[in-house]
Amino acid sequence: MIEFKSPTRVDLSGGTLDLWPIYNFVGSAKTINLAIDIWTTAQLLKSNNKKIEIESLDYKKKWNFNSINDFLENTDASLNLFQNVIRPFFALYPEILNQGFFLKTKSESPIGDGLGGSSSLVISMLKAFSKLTGHQFLSNHDLVQWAHNIEACVLNTPTGTQDYYPAVSGGLNFIDYKISGISQTVMDPVKTPFVENFLLVNTGKSHHSGLNNFEVLKSAVQKNQKVMSALFEIKKISDEMFDVIQTKNWIKLPDLFQREYQYRLQLTPAFSSPEIEKLSDISLKNGADAVKICGAGGGGCVLVWVQNQYRQKVIAACEKENFQCLSAKPVGPL
Repeated sequence: MIEFKSPTRVDLSGGTLDLWPIYNFVGSAKTINLAIDIWTTAQLLKSNNKKIEIESLDYKKKWNFNSINDFLENTDASLNLFQNVIRPFFALYPEILNQGFFLKTKSESPIGDGLGGSSSLVISMLKAFSKLTGHQFLSNHDLVQWAHNIEACVLNTPTGTQDYYPAVSGGLNFIDYKISGISQTVMDPVKTPFVENFLLVNTGKSHHSGLNNFEVLKSAVQKNQKVMSALFEIKKISDEMFDVIQTKNWIKLPDLFQREYQYRLQLTPAFSSPEIEKLSDISLKNGADAVKICGAGGGGCVLVWVQNQYRQKVIAACEKENFQCLSAKPVGPL
């Protein structure tokens, strides 16, 4: 049995700037995110009877096919992600995949929670089929490029790339987007406040990151001054956060989170929701220092930055309002 697990992530700053060509509009950009121990898993077993079996524990469904062609030609929309992951491998290694296989997938990250669960699952599956076929990705960037293109096919919307890097590498990620290309630096979050002050809360409302980001992209292409101004401010905040982390000037983090929150809402009102606003108000009134929208907002999870002495008070207040406080913790480099 081949098995690969990949972490999901919380984006700390520079989200949306990872969407091509937005980072070119602001003259390069930096995205910072953190891998967390909410995992996706892909298990893959080779067979010799040409049959294809797919099991999704998230959909609670199983599919059986007599051949890979039958599988790839099936029109069940629930298979779209699996088909788009497997199709390029079949084009390169038909003799291997024609022999058949069993694939089982699981995600601890619910759809629409803003933690990059689908992106992480794509990475888990790509790693598994790479192992099965012997395919060698040229680099982490090559693996990310595959995943990025696959999800664009599935979602039929523009997608960024920041979600894939922590799924590949774990750790605290600094991803630079420049004309010359994308570069990544990974840091171990151990012995940083990201371990102690990190609280993840689920609003209970799903979101669609692709559509929210597409609205921002359209506005940026149309040179909307309010949106462009907010994007430049988000870029500035991300650069400042990088300096704060490098110098360990942690006291400045809450202000950066709050500023990022404010400017993100200037991109489009869809980044917020009544649930997020209520959660933010409750958390800040009970001792939290800041809140940070995860992903493209509109729902899903929110990062609450809170000192240890107020942690239980914030958790109790959130749970009283039926928000789910998760036990997620940062993951070090893989």
